[in-house]
Amino acid sequence: MSLNEKNLNKLITEAMAIEAEEAKEADAIGFMARMLVQATMPHKKTDELHFSRQNGNFHLAMTSFPGTGLPYGSLPRLLLAWLTTEAVRTKERELILGDSLSDFMRQLGLVPTGGRWGSITRIKEQTNRLFSASMQCRVETGEHTAIKNYSVASEAFIWWQPQSPGQQSLWRSTVTLDEHFFKEIIDRPVPIDMRALHALRQSPLALDIYSWLTYRMSYLKRSTEIPWQALQMQFGASYGLDAQGTRSFKKAFLRQLNKINVVYPEAKIAEGSYGLQLKPSKPHVARIDKK
Repeated sequence: MSLNEKNLNKLITEAMAIEAEEAKEADAIGFMARMLVQATMPHKKTDELHFSRQNGNFHLAMTSFPGTGLPYGSLPRLLLAWLTTEAVRTKERELILGDSLSDFMRQLGLVPTGGRWGSITRIKEQTNRLFSASMQCRVETGEHTAIKNYSVASEAFIWWQPQSPGQQSLWRSTVTLDEHFFKEIIDRPVPIDMRALHALRQSPLALDIYSWLTYRMSYLKRSTEIPWQALQMQFGASYGLDAQGTRSFKKAFLRQLNKINVVYPEAKIAEGSYGLQLKPSKPHVARIDKK
């Protein structure tokens, strides 16, 4: 059996488990920050200090701390989901990052592995990148412009011991969320199924598409078709903006969409004449009214 076949079989097994039990009953409801669902972080490592994406009149720009680099890949997305979920659950800005590094990684659905390319090294690096980055959100409508500046963390204390990931540190590792970021994610969180996020974690593009789809389906009232070029600006800014770049992006997008169809079969989506066609569908996780 090939690696792709094994991954597909695993995905189908996880999807069947998701279908068998509602997210609320399984205590698997999670949340993502809406602004990072509307436009997303880099998928791959970049040497650039600045990164931007666009979704209609919404623009997201990220700036890295000098010498640190921008967050990229699946890990910062899993981190953001955990941070947002904990903030919504506890209503607290200061969050405890597990009793140990191993404990925290298990909460992210990760197995601690050592070495240069192991999960321990990567989680430390991506945590540092995410907590050090700054973000600017801009909405432009005609003559009016609205700008909000954010960072994920106002302060963080990481006392993890990579050589002994299972050992509890003398001091707990904590992060205090930036006040404006905290208010944004508390007021407007996007409900997701954490089991779906863990099932799709091998692809940052799949994570982005899944989160966006369940958010978009929560308010979609009529059939709409989104041009591939618009989706490329939102999800695939690393592809060239010429015809060849758009074709490459479309191919990659549809490949990940096939995986999402397995874990979110209720989504009524199809390839249209010039873009992706969306029809009103049941959100993967129903919107939850704030108490």
